[in-house]
Amino acid sequence: MTVRQDQLKNGFRIVSENMPGLQSAAIGIWVTAGARNERIEQNGIAHFLEHMAFKGTERRSALQIAEAIEDVGGYINAYTSREVTAYYARVLKDDVALAMDVIGDIVLNPIFDPREIEVERGVILQEIGQAYDTPDDVIFDWLQEQSYHDQPLGRTILGPSERVSAFSREDLSGFVAEHYGPEQMILSAAGAVDHDALMKMAEEMFGHLQPRKGLIAEAAKFTGGEARQEKELEQAHFALALESPGYRDDAIYTAQIYSTALGGGMSSRLFQEVRETRGLCYTIFAQTGAYADTGTTTIYAGTSADQVGELATITIDEMKRAAEDMSPEEVARARAQMKAGMLMGLESPSNRAERLARLVQIWGRVPSLEDTVAKIDAVSTEDVRAFAETMAVQAPAALALYGPVSDAPTLVELQERRAA
Repeated sequence: MTVRQDQLKNGFRIVSENMPGLQSAAIGIWVTAGARNERIEQNGIAHFLEHMAFKGTERRSALQIAEAIEDVGGYINAYTSREVTAYYARVLKDDVALAMDVIGDIVLNPIFDPREIEVERGVILQEIGQAYDTPDDVIFDWLQEQSYHDQPLGRTILGPSERVSAFSREDLSGFVAEHYGPEQMILSAAGAVDHDALMKMAEEMFGHLQPRKGLIAEAAKFTGGEARQEKELEQAHFALALESPGYRDDAIYTAQIYSTALGGGMSSRLFQEVRETRGLCYTIFAQTGAYADTGTTTIYAGTSADQVGELATITIDEMKRAAEDMSPEEVARARAQMKAGMLMGLESPSNRAERLARLVQIWGRVPSLEDTVAKIDAVSTEDVRAFAETMAVQAPAALALYGPVSDAPTLVELQERRAA
């Protein structure tokens, strides 16, 4: 399998990887603009725009967009994150040109029909309402807000209802004009694809666009803080975030190995101590996520009202213990889980296309898998213990609690236990 990468004269980037033996391909456009690129009055518009891409173009109705791909047995979808918006499809190899045409059409030629805007506004408002009714969705939005208070990175991807209710056709067109230039777009494809054919299609479809620099996202600063809402629910939801490296920092590999060993699977410390030994919860996990210039290690659990205090303090104790006695066997297991998860995932052309796009966004190139594996293997037990010490004692923290949480410790109390 060979990765090829090119760029048009206007800055539009193309990256692909042919995967021999496959009869299908994944192809998409990744736009390097997401929720953190919004001004406060735009919060939620990147996600709204993603929805509107499927609601009709100058050449196709909403139904024709869906039928074009589904008539050949494929699927088309999109998502918005805090740093990218992606439009992608999975089709058989003979239908790659069709998928490219449809995706290019919805990215370049949305008509933003006022009637469809109103329909989709209602859909998104329902989506926001559903999120508020889902405790383990809303608690992560609160945790993000506390981690990056009063910053674009701390705002929700869906946006608040009052903003979504007010967006106009002009607002949508304005965000496209600000952020959908050729230099902000990456065409990524994997599977049964021909790079030279993709280059030709990209030139025909995107080569006419005039270069324009996108607006630079505001630098992030982890602030920390606490959000707590008492509500009559079956479980108390507990989420703790700690400042971690961004994805351009090689320490991200140490952070990911640490969170895997701490709470990444059934053999992890938190799962074994909190669930298996003490029976305090059904779900508990730790994970590390990263952005361009910052990151967070997050611990989440749901438990009963009378046990949330015990769960919180044990979590802190386990973090401190990891700094003292994280074993080489645990680190080796976490490394193996991390590598296996990455390599197994890359057997999917959809996952591989997304990885290519994200690496080009981050680095401007695609580091080899061998380089990535080598960086994972280079993380030592001493590195993980040192990182664990930072997480247990020094790293700024944010806390979110939702449900019957009156007996849960405050962030100040948890900080005191960290320092003890």
